[in-house]
Amino acid sequence: MTINERKQALRKQVAALKRAHSPEVLAERSREALRRLEATALFQAAACVALYHALPGEVQTADCLTRWYGRKQLLLPVVQGDDLILRPYAGPESLRQGAYDIWEPALSDASDDSAKPDLIIVPGIAFDRQLNRLGRGRGYYDRLLSDLSLPCVGLAFAFQLFDSVPVDAHDRRMTAVVTDEEVVE
Repeated sequence: MTINERKQALRKQVAALKRAHSPEVLAERSREALRRLEATALFQAAACVALYHALPGEVQTADCLTRWYGRKQLLLPVVQGDDLILRPYAGPESLRQGAYDIWEPALSDASDDSAKPDLIIVPGIAFDRQLNRLGRGRGYYDRLLSDLSLPCVGLAFAFQLFDSVPVDAHDRRMTAVVTDEEVVE
């Protein structure tokens, strides 16, 4: 089996695991994963955090955005062509549905692009104990992370953490992975 076939098989496996959990269970697990993330030294020390607005089935980050808005500078990714750019989060009213129906900051000439994150929180399909990440397969985060030299924390449910995941040379390792059950560093 090729590496791409192994990646696709793991994506299907994780999708089935997500479907096996009710929305209520995933919401509770999201709250616990966020509690663990917010307690990490990396998160506590960061003045500017790049987060993501979750898709269904991902650790839901809306509560984190609400809780830390005004206390830390928050950035969210915006899909621009084949790349992600980070834009300041200016509250829920500033969001619009962008590519793939992901809520993202509306682009405007007034947007401040000068903010540089101290920490980036990254979603993924699966992670492993060596801090490797399996994404959705389009490479958006791999391209973004290749240009950044800062701590990267994968955020996932415990059932998305494996002993190993298939990786390519361009796949960026995380600094840590936080789940609803543990922090792997």
